Amino acid sequence: MFNIKHQNTIESAVKANHERAFYSQYPEHPKAYGENAAEQGEARYKDLLQKPYGQLLQTGETTWAGEEVSPFTQEALGITYPLFTADELVSRAITAAPQWRNTQVDVRADILVETLENIKERFFDIAYATMHTTGQSFMMSFQASGPHANDRALEAIAMGYHEGSRYPASLIWEKPMGKTSLQLKKNFRAIPKGVGLVIGCSTFPVWNSLPGIYADLVTGNPVIVKPHPKAILPIAIVVSAIQQVLQEKGFSPNLCQLAPDIAAAPITKALCEHPGIQLIDYTGSSQFGNYVESLAHKTVFTEKAGVNSVILDSVADVDAVMQNLAFSVSLYSGQMCTAPQNFFIPAQGINTAGGKLSFDEVVQRFKDAVVSLVNNPKMGAGTLGALQNENTLERAHNAGKLGAKVILEGQPLINEEFTHARGYTPAILEVSSEDRPIFEQELFGPVLLLIKTKDTNESIQLARQMAQQHGAITCAAYTTSPEVKEKITEEMNSVFTPVSFNFTGFIWVNQHAAFSDFHVTGGNPAGNASFTNPEFILRRFVWVGNREVAGS
Repeated sequence: MFNIKHQNTIESAVKANHERAFYSQYPEHPKAYGENAAEQGEARYKDLLQKPYGQLLQTGETTWAGEEVSPFTQEALGITYPLFTADELVSRAITAAPQWRNTQVDVRADILVETLENIKERFFDIAYATMHTTGQSFMMSFQASGPHANDRALEAIAMGYHEGSRYPASLIWEKPMGKTSLQLKKNFRAIPKGVGLVIGCSTFPVWNSLPGIYADLVTGNPVIVKPHPKAILPIAIVVSAIQQVLQEKGFSPNLCQLAPDIAAAPITKALCEHPGIQLIDYTGSSQFGNYVESLAHKTVFTEKAGVNSVILDSVADVDAVMQNLAFSVSLYSGQMCTAPQNFFIPAQGINTAGGKLSFDEVVQRFKDAVVSLVNNPKMGAGTLGALQNENTLERAHNAGKLGAKVILEGQPLINEEFTHARGYTPAILEVSSEDRPIFEQELFGPVLLLIKTKDTNESIQLARQMAQQHGAITCAAYTTSPEVKEKITEEMNSVFTPVSFNFTGFIWVNQHAAFSDFHVTGGNPAGNASFTNPEFILRRFVWVGNREVAGS
């Protein structure tokens, strides 16, 4: 009999999923993990550099390779990873599957919580690995790839445990038939669909991958993790921690395999199209996401690109609003799927507690807030981080060529700690509501568009159309009018986009909380799945009922 060690944690997480109130199993403050944990984690990270990565418990590689470069130092990490063929990975996953598939969901959930505890011991290793592959600041790397990612994984485990134990495993079914009755023995089994594939992204290699990984595993499916070739190390550490626990508990580490590759020899399509792959989780560009969604005979979960809007109608405290928005657009240089891009502002300006501000005054206040943050020696570099890849840098550098009025030109960001960091300050552009070819495209990174509209009604309609046609993950709105608030809610929710109203202070539209906020709704072109609603779990297995005559 397997000893369930983490039952209280699982039940607390199930309860939190239902209640949607604040809940976190893993504190987001680094000091909660020990006085020397950060220093020790940095040392372990540095010890991984310039050598083959040897912590994976999987074999059968064809060669070793790696091409990660730190956006902060511009130096190669020098780490090589074992490369595998798609056939080898899928074959090993299929071989490992039966034992896990036939393990009760409570046991699977317990083992998976144990893997999270093992990952927790490596939060700081993962943080430095995230920082030097994605360009996130250290604090953001720690929180996003550590506690926040683990909470999202626990959320998926809890949802999988709840849905997988919804019905009784077996029962005697009795139908009265006058003086006699008919009795059947029935059992209900949640049958996993098969091998899962999780395709990671370069900007959030852990946070975006863990929900799919754990949703697959808790529902009994083995999983192959395909990281972005520029951001392998963070998720490699995670997979190693998972494999270690699986092996210690008597299961094959091949239930969770890493599938690294390099840009010159990609393996993603070979895995996607492999007949042995039944489930695919994808985060990244819409172009590749559309390809993934088009694959026949696959169950697919996607998070793609979107165009996120801010609707400015009226505010109580304009300075607090502008400071909040300046931070939202500067956080990780806009390299977040939740970052706002299009700011819809009425031509006649907005009402504030101190009187009406003209359109130009609103633009100036926003510009001043961004400049103030960027130039703040204690906040600027730490908030913006570094640009992850050349395409984002080129987009930011060429923002002035889009055909818009340049309000603030982006420029290289000076980082005193990392003098070679690929940082870039936000570019602010002004367009009118007629300039749809400019603002209806996603401009990933530090590029912002201030759009002059006829009035708030047009702002709402344009934001709605952007979400409906191009997808949106978030929408921020500022209004002091209950009627306008209701209209924005109705219009944006009708295209399956959540709205964050009147955010100021230490809460930003970029943030989604595990156990409470659904990340992506799955209802517009930004993606077809949501972290973590029941559908994210239920589509990974099938309920099957068996019957026999009682006593036979």
